[in-house]
Amino acid sequence: MTRSVELACELIARRSVTPHDDRCQAIVGERLARLGFVNEIMVAGPAHAPVTNLWSKRSGPSANQAHRATKLIVFAGHTDVVPTGGDDLWRSDPFTPTLRDGHLYGRGAADMKSSIAAFVVAVEEFLLAAPASALSIALLLTSDEEGPAIDGTFRVCEALQSRGERLDYCIVGEPTALLHSGDMIKNGRRGSLSARLTIRGKQGHVAYPDLARNPIHLAAPLLSEWAATSWDAGNEFFPPTTWQVSNIHAGTGAGNVIPGSVVIDFNFRFGTASTPQSLQQRVQATLLQHALDFELVWTLGAEPFLTPPGALLQVAREAIMLETGIDAALSTTGGTSDGRFIAKICPQVIELGPPNASIHQIDEHVPLDEIEALKNIYRRVLEGLSRRLQA
Repeated sequence: MTRSVELACELIARRSVTPHDDRCQAIVGERLARLGFVNEIMVAGPAHAPVTNLWSKRSGPSANQAHRATKLIVFAGHTDVVPTGGDDLWRSDPFTPTLRDGHLYGRGAADMKSSIAAFVVAVEEFLLAAPASALSIALLLTSDEEGPAIDGTFRVCEALQSRGERLDYCIVGEPTALLHSGDMIKNGRRGSLSARLTIRGKQGHVAYPDLARNPIHLAAPLLSEWAATSWDAGNEFFPPTTWQVSNIHAGTGAGNVIPGSVVIDFNFRFGTASTPQSLQQRVQATLLQHALDFELVWTLGAEPFLTPPGALLQVAREAIMLETGIDAALSTTGGTSDGRFIAKICPQVIELGPPNASIHQIDEHVPLDEIEALKNIYRRVLEGLSRRLQA
């Protein structure tokens, strides 16, 4: 068993279901402290369910020397995991890390305790070989990524920004790979814009529809129109914006009553070809055209972010090629991540992690050799960025 797998097992054994950390960050912090990292614990959220955040930083020897260049790279991730979905449905206990058929099984194996283990061991190996590197390194870990994500990375980034911390590069360890670690890098993510639409009609008896006004019938043409709408064509970095209904609520429960209102939840996933404001304006205009009695409440869950070609992407792709022989694909698809918060204070943010085929599933797992490959990729990124500082 490699050191990366050993640490991943130690973390998986902690029952850190959101928002609990269950000492995962303490385990990581203790190892980093031995390397000269300074650990800062930031606790936020309600007293009955606090969120734990770790900001651990080691400054390069040139950090306080104006005549020498220095850069800060941050490895970011989350120690919290989603619920198991029923411990008895797993082949082995989800919080007892199990090695079986060349895979590591356990909740968080892929999302994302193996990445955190790979972060730490990569940093250990890099600093053992290059203790005087001018590169500054930090880890940002939260126990509130799988939950509301209000008191986690968002709060840490607020604190870092308020005191003028400068971040140059960031790798988020989300499971981005399709088959092998490094085959896909997320160099951005789409935004998420949700809405709750209430359309009001008039309640009545189903046998006397002329005395009522069915809001579901009123909504049907509207939903059909939106489903057929091309909201934008996307661009070279992002696919076209998508619109999806997630929930529809109406009715009294009786089969002979026309409801008085219908509530419809829908969501946009959008890139930089649209803005939240442009999407909201188009929706509002359509509602007015249909002459509906409505109420609309918007929630902007995330704005899109994009890291264009630059030093971090170049070094990461070179590291992947050297370690695996894979020419990494760039993608901005998928859901949201904490990268959206970090991108507001860091110009170059990418997501790079292990295969994601089993995340959030029963019997979540990751191939053992992919953990080691990922650790080596992270170490090679550190080596590549360090060489750039020396050039």
